[in-house]
Amino acid sequence: MDKKLNSLIFVLNCGSSSIKFAILNPNNEKKYLSGLVECLFLSETYITWQCLGVTYKKKIGSKINHEAALNFIIDQVLSEKKDILKNLIGIGHRVVHGGTKIKKSTLIDNNIIQCIQDAVCFAPLHNPANLIGIKTIIEKYPSLSRKNVAVFDTSFYQNMPETSFLYAIPYNFYKKYGIRRYGAHGTSHNYIAHKTSVILNKEFKSLNIITCHLGNGTSISAICNGICVDTSMGLTPLEGLVMGTRSGDLDPSIIFFMNKILDLSIDEIEIILNKKSGLLGLSGISSDFRYFEKNYNYKKDATRAVDIFCHRLSKYIASYIILMENRLDAVVFTGGIGENVPLIRELTLSRLSILGFKIDLELNLSMTAGRSGIITKCTSRPVFVVPTDEELAIAQETNNIINIK
Repeated sequence: MDKKLNSLIFVLNCGSSSIKFAILNPNNEKKYLSGLVECLFLSETYITWQCLGVTYKKKIGSKINHEAALNFIIDQVLSEKKDILKNLIGIGHRVVHGGTKIKKSTLIDNNIIQCIQDAVCFAPLHNPANLIGIKTIIEKYPSLSRKNVAVFDTSFYQNMPETSFLYAIPYNFYKKYGIRRYGAHGTSHNYIAHKTSVILNKEFKSLNIITCHLGNGTSISAICNGICVDTSMGLTPLEGLVMGTRSGDLDPSIIFFMNKILDLSIDEIEIILNKKSGLLGLSGISSDFRYFEKNYNYKKDATRAVDIFCHRLSKYIASYIILMENRLDAVVFTGGIGENVPLIRELTLSRLSILGFKIDLELNLSMTAGRSGIITKCTSRPVFVVPTDEELAIAQETNNIINIK
């Protein structure tokens, strides 16, 4: 243990089907503890965590929800690390949507909690989970109640042009109600963009890349001259690519058909599109990509789901190339699927060969388990795999906020 352990940040990232957590020093980037609860609400929920070089894994139970998982993290994992906990100076929370009022990271108070609650309609799978994390941590660690910081995914997209964030509906819906494309996964896209600028030895303000964050939630962003100029998620994280349980893009008339012809209520349709669609809906079996990777060549449901996933992703990459002002420095894959599933990268890039992408199969297969590097041939447009570290990005942002005089 470091002799001067006095500036640690606890980071909590409550996702739609997982919880990531970490305690780290934002200045030297050293992680003292990190972990992941995955497969929430599924038949088997696991937690894996690392502390000071030792890895632990345990099955928590079946169909575990966020509250139960958080209690396990706090009571079974963190409670044994009092020497680390006593050196916490702040707690950072990833929050997906800031709604119409919040533009940047901020200390959490009752007003901010209400703003996050008001934005639940924009992120129905995420903001409720984010609020559970915030309220639980404030209750469990009251001495740090005024040192909790919300880091918003939507902050990264504040400078998008109107051509990207406006919908072609009456303009008054934007002016009066804030209906526009807000984006999500901004913390990850921002982190990856900065990492890629270092890899390419290129000034961030002149960086032109397309970042693909692929996990249970999936999104893609076009970053031109260091500014995000378009992104796939919209008013809510439902728009865009095919996801674990979310449909992504669809004809809005499908909702009218479901409601008027199939007699489904709006609440039922919302649940279907957010929680029963995507990979889960296409396969009828699972939203866990390990199932699809294992069965792609053997089961029609897996083949169908993966092919549609890659079809949609390749279309977005192709369309975003036109936003790069005639210069694309790289395409970057990140996120749990983007970093660890060579099959997805191969199938997606094979559809883009007409645009000059040529995958190196050997390099692609080698790029898993946290490795970072290029996966294309020397004659190709460059494509990289770069592991994201949202927890580090959140910790550094939290440290900046709590140290503002």
